[in-house]
Amino acid sequence: MNVPTCRLCGADLTQTFVDLGMSPPCESYLTADELDQGETFYPLHVRVCSSCLLVQLPNYIPAEAIFSHYAYFSSFSDSWVRHAARYVDTAVERLGLDGSSFVVEVASNDGYLLQHVRDKGIRCLGIEPAANVAEAAREKGIDTVVAFVGEETGTRISGEHGKANLVAANNVFAHVPDIVDFAKGLRALLADDGTLTIEIPHLLRLIEDRLYDTIYHEHYSYLSLLTTQRVLAEAGLTVVDVEELTSHGGSLRTWSMPTESAGPPSERVAKVLADERAAGLDTVEGHGGFAPVVSAVRNDLVEFLVERSREGKTVAGYGAPGKGNTLLNHAGVRSDLLAFTVDRNTFKHGRFLPGTHIPIHPPEELAARKPDYILILPWNLRAEITEQLAYTREWGAQLVVPLPTLEVF
Repeated sequence: MNVPTCRLCGADLTQTFVDLGMSPPCESYLTADELDQGETFYPLHVRVCSSCLLVQLPNYIPAEAIFSHYAYFSSFSDSWVRHAARYVDTAVERLGLDGSSFVVEVASNDGYLLQHVRDKGIRCLGIEPAANVAEAAREKGIDTVVAFVGEETGTRISGEHGKANLVAANNVFAHVPDIVDFAKGLRALLADDGTLTIEIPHLLRLIEDRLYDTIYHEHYSYLSLLTTQRVLAEAGLTVVDVEELTSHGGSLRTWSMPTESAGPPSERVAKVLADERAAGLDTVEGHGGFAPVVSAVRNDLVEFLVERSREGKTVAGYGAPGKGNTLLNHAGVRSDLLAFTVDRNTFKHGRFLPGTHIPIHPPEELAARKPDYILILPWNLRAEITEQLAYTREWGAQLVVPLPTLEVF
């Protein structure tokens, strides 16, 4: 048997973090014609490197197979667009960006973030591997290059467009199988006195809040600040500051600079590293014990759905996110327990969730069928979705979130 090796240091990966069994790619939504065909399932067996401590999923599926045509459009989340706007305001003020500056976003999706840069009169460029999503950005007037970033492409693009004062790589760092080459690509895009920001779901929060549904094949790495520092150091980048964010159940936004121009790290860097040490994330042993926690989350959801079925109640879903597909496949939930789900993304309408084959409808289906309970699968958008679903109280529907703990409200 071939033992997978660490994508950061090359050591053999022999330690299990959590094994979620087999699951289909989380964004491989099916058409009706595909329901009677075979589906490919891949392992969701996450390891922790005994040498450098990077928590990672082996490269079971090539990135090109996942991201070249992508079903996720950031602009469908109003709160995420507002998050991006606040980030741009912060970065412009902090770095003194103006009309002479240049901003590059890697994995720029449909222009949800760079539209705010453009509106401030600052030159910007998006780099997005999914051609269908990049086209949506271009329709907004955002100059976008279709490419996967590595050292070679970063060097080529910066040669054509210039070095950036700010490079944003928000919620993409975990999505690349060759994380060191990607970091070197970010450095190649960046001016020698420029700043790189990265937003990542924080491994510490994933563990503490039992957020195992954020594990899926397009998330190759699960990062702490400690391991993020180690990856960036391979590319000549130093973390100078970090913010703790509430997005995605708890994220980090790191501010980094080329090592030769980076000053000493802020007190916030020391604080987060201390928190990680206190939780044991500086040792292999400190990463243990997650599997029983995951089982408890699954059991709570299944018991809730089975009890509602016995009572003759109907449960529908809201959203069709990747995280929901991990959760539903791991729990073995099918349409007998979750009748259907709805989503604002028109691309998904009339399709079916991978593995579970639960149908996806437009949001209007909720009012048409009036389910007794609505399971919010993108629980990280709980506040936004609760507001959107206020009208369902008219027929007495109750809302449910599966994580961090199952809650009916």
